[in-house]
Amino acid sequence: HNLSFLQVAYQLDDEKVFKDYSLWLLQLMVSLMPDLTQARVKEHMYLHYQLLADALKNVLEPSEYINVKKHLDNAMTVTKNATFDRYDSTFNQGKYGIIRKTYLDYLLKHDSKNAVLYINSLVDLGYSIEEIYVDVLQEVMKEIGELWHQCKISVDQEHYMTSITQVVLSQFYTKIFETDKIGLKILSCSVGSELHEMGGRMISDLFEYHGWDSTYLGAAVPKASILKSIKAEQPHLIALSVTMPQHLVECKDIVLAIKEAFPKLKIAVGGRAFQMTNEVWKKWPVDISTNNATSLIEWAD
Repeated sequence: HNLSFLQVAYQLDDEKVFKDYSLWLLQLMVSLMPDLTQARVKEHMYLHYQLLADALKNVLEPSEYINVKKHLDNAMTVTKNATFDRYDSTFNQGKYGIIRKTYLDYLLKHDSKNAVLYINSLVDLGYSIEEIYVDVLQEVMKEIGELWHQCKISVDQEHYMTSITQVVLSQFYTKIFETDKIGLKILSCSVGSELHEMGGRMISDLFEYHGWDSTYLGAAVPKASILKSIKAEQPHLIALSVTMPQHLVECKDIVLAIKEAFPKLKIAVGGRAFQMTNEVWKKWPVDISTNNATSLIEWAD
C-alpha cells in the first residue's frame, strides 16, 4: 500500500497525496497497536520510510530518486511532528445530528429492519430525498469510515453497514424515477479497479430525481467500457468517482481519453481521493470537481 501511494504521488507530482496518506496511516497504526505508545509507533513508521528510501536509492535512476525522496522526506516530517488530538466530530450536531445518530445506532446493533424503516419514515416527516442522501446518509457513511479508521468497527461491520445503506437507497427509486424529464443525460461510474461505488450511485440517483436521465455503470469500470458506453448513451455529462488515491492516475488517463474522443462532453470528477491532492484535477481537462451532489446538480443545470 505504501509503495502504491508513493507511486501515485510521484506520477502526479503532488506532495499532498503522500503527506495526507502518511498521517492517515500513522493514526491507523496507533489504533491498530494499542499496546505501543504513540512515540513508539512514530519510531516504527519513521524507520519504515528511511528503509524505503535506502532501498529505492538502489533501484531508481538518480533523477527519479530525487523526486521520490522528496515525498518520503515529507512523510518523515509529518510523522515526526504529528499530534494526536481527540477526534472532534460534528456528526451528532446540527439539524440532522439526531437523525444520523439514530440511523447509525440501528446499524451498529445490526437492526436492518428498523434502519430501513427509520430512513423511510423521514419522507413522511417532510425531509426531501436530497436531504436524506446528502445530509444524512452521506455523512453517516463518512462517520462509518472514521469508526473503521479508529478500529472501533471491523471490515465486516463496515461492509454490512454499506450494504444496508444501499438497500435504503433502493427504497426511494419509485419517487426518483417518477419525476418529469428535462432532456439531459448523465453517465456516472467509479473508475478502474475502484470498488467504492456509493458516491457514484448517489450522484446518479439525485440527477435522475432532478429530471435527468441517468446511466450508472457501477464500480470498477475499465476505460474501454466507459468509452463504449459514452458512444452508445450520448450523455451531456459524465461523472467519475474516485475514493482511493491509487486510482487517480487511471482516472487521469480516462479523462484524457474521453476528451480526445468526445471533446464537447462535460466531465465532472469527485470522491475522497481528490481531497488528498492539491487540486490535481485542475491540471486535467475537467470541467468541475466537487464532493457535494447538490452543488454539482446546480452547476450542471
